[in-house]
Amino acid sequence: MQKNITATIITLNEKKHIRDVILNVQRLCSEVIVVDSFSSDETCQIAEELGAKVIQQKYLGDGGQKAFCEQFATNEWILSIDADERLEDEAIEYLEKFDFQSGTFDAYSFRRKSFIGKKFIKQWYPDRVVRLYKKSACGYNTKGEHGAVICDNVKDLDIDMLHYSFENFGVLVSKADRFAVNLAKVRFNEGKRASWYDPFVHGFGAFFKGLILKGGIFGGLHEWHVAFASAYNSYMKYVVMLEMAQNEK
Repeated sequence: MQKNITATIITLNEKKHIRDVILNVQRLCSEVIVVDSFSSDETCQIAEELGAKVIQQKYLGDGGQKAFCEQFATNEWILSIDADERLEDEAIEYLEKFDFQSGTFDAYSFRRKSFIGKKFIKQWYPDRVVRLYKKSACGYNTKGEHGAVICDNVKDLDIDMLHYSFENFGVLVSKADRFAVNLAKVRFNEGKRASWYDPFVHGFGAFFKGLILKGGIFGGLHEWHVAFASAYNSYMKYVVMLEMAQNEK
């Protein structure tokens, strides 16, 4: 049963995912808005064929692009979802029955199950994200590497999204350097500075958190691979920040 919710999706060459994500949210939402960063594949064509409204917009950053989507929603409530995400069947059934519109909360968070290929990554769970929100009371931030809904009146729901993060471990590794550099630039521009010991402390801390605190040590060899990748990402982020500070001098 569809509700008065607008699903917003930002895309760039998402031919692989766009059909499945639109069909997924159409089970719940009465409107689907796709804001595309000039894809060169069939993303927009597929979206339009499925009944989504497609708007072209040069990429404004994750938060900026998602905030840009909000102006096109005709419904008060927005479900923001990435092309590589899906709502679990149980989550859709829950939200179909849930009277969130007459509640006292302005936004709701979901847990997120992330995968690399077909491997569920235990140490990344529950990874809560706010994705269902009232646009008159909340909205996406427009700064930083990753967007987030800014809202003080949030309720955590015990439902899950599926997140097909990376196709395989090779993609994870290939993107680690870019993530580290981009995040280092964001932190540096925010005025944060690194000390000589930060790469070692934060690198080891990320490894320890993933394997021990998050229980990845019991999840199989793929959990160790993810912990090493996370440690490397954290280590390199602070290395880049140190380099930026030295170049500034």
